[in-house]
Amino acid sequence: MNFILDVHCHTVASGHAYSTVTENAAYAASIGLTHIGVSDHGPGMPGGSHEYYFGNIWILPEEICGVRVIIGTEANISDQKGKLDLPDWILKRLEFVIASMHRGVIPPQDKAFHTKAMINAMENPYVNILGHPGDIKFDIDFEAVVAAAARTLTIIEINNQSLNPGSIRYNGDEPFLQLLELCKRYEVPVIASSDAHFHTQVGQLDRAKELIEASGIDPGLVLNTSADLFFNAVHKKRTKK
Repeated sequence: MNFILDVHCHTVASGHAYSTVTENAAYAASIGLTHIGVSDHGPGMPGGSHEYYFGNIWILPEEICGVRVIIGTEANISDQKGKLDLPDWILKRLEFVIASMHRGVIPPQDKAFHTKAMINAMENPYVNILGHPGDIKFDIDFEAVVAAAARTLTIIEINNQSLNPGSIRYNGDEPFLQLLELCKRYEVPVIASSDAHFHTQVGQLDRAKELIEASGIDPGLVLNTSADLFFNAVHKKRTKK
């Protein structure tokens, strides 16, 4: 599989990342990516971006260094009802939305709480990707989450940073192998993401790619291989009746 897209990329606007959009794009171009995302954190994250940031984000050019820049966010799930830290009027204007749980926003609870929070977040029509399921602190019922992803037309993220043994989210390969097997069964699209917080991390998808390829999932469900596949999956949910 040839991966040309990485949508989960942070910039200095996230408050705890260290590169600009231009630095991310320039590095992406240097390694052969054609598309990157801007997915800065919402205001619920300490140091995260104010609503004004997302209101003005469309001043960014569509291409930087020859790389298509896709405008999105990593919104924070803030309660069991799946409430996000950005209003729908902002989410609606973005090209994609990742919804994730973070310790700095919501303290870890129990499996039932985490599962319900993620499922409820996926019910939001503007949430396209469920961010880094498999976090050791936010254990979930994998089948219930993937079944909900299938029903709500939400993409499951295979987060490369979570597969790094040095990550605070690291829980080994097994959670992601389970997720991929369930995504195969339920025909849920997946996307590998670097979760880059520095420009040289953009496109670091090696661990996620290895597991995806080993899983035998239909290549048509792997959205990193084609911008059209990604945009079509986003469009499918946003036009769902």
